[in-house]
Amino acid sequence: MAKKSKKTVRREYTKTDVKELRAHSKARTPVAKISKLTKRSVGSLRQKALKLGIGLGHQR
Repeated sequence: MAKKSKKTVRREYTKTDVKELRAHSKARTPVAKISKLTKRSVGSLRQKALKLGIGLGHQR
């Protein structure tokens, strides 16, 4: 039996979402944790952070 794929629902980033993402970036919160809190995929968060010019994730 074939695996059922999840239906992706696109949600726009609101001003408060962006503000929250910036705060998490500054606090160096792991992306997996942000993903669970915001109910967004890791890839989505990374793409938004890239467009905003802020860092997310690795602390090398």
